[in-house]
Amino acid sequence: MEVATNSKVSKLIILFVFDKMEIPLTEETVLDMCCSQNGWVSYMICKEILADLVESGFLSVTTGKSSEKYYSITSEGRMCLNYFFVNIPSSLREEIAEYIKTNRINFKRKQEYFRDYSRNDDGSYTVLLKILDPSGAKMELKLNVATRANAQDIYKKWEQKASDVYAALYDILID
Repeated sequence: MEVATNSKVSKLIILFVFDKMEIPLTEETVLDMCCSQNGWVSYMICKEILADLVESGFLSVTTGKSSEKYYSITSEGRMCLNYFFVNIPSSLREEIAEYIKTNRINFKRKQEYFRDYSRNDDGSYTVLLKILDPSGAKMELKLNVATRANAQDIYKKWEQKASDVYAALYDILID
């Protein structure tokens, strides 16, 4: 899809994305979804629009414990969108809605499931795994593993397995 050049339409596209996602989003997630992956809005325009929408009260921003900013659509933002969403071309609305329906869970996972690994002085690796929400970390787990291959395996599996790991630990510890 071609990048929107009209500032008002670009703002409505961003509001539409927030409305369809139905969860707070980080700036990184919005930029990835709207600019990098789909080109609905240009990168620099998108950054400006986020600030404008917060300033005008259409988006609110909260800062989590990890200093990550989470943006959410406000009731004023929803009202504005309800009045003017017809200014977004219907084909683009359909494309955005379908894309979000298909990819919502992946963006949610990328935002909520943090993972990293690093090499230790002794040659082993430490894998850092987190489940985040806007108020901070729900769970942090550090694992020491012997090889880089083990660290990479855990790193790759975390997005798919995080909720299962959390549920299992919760059940074991609460039982």
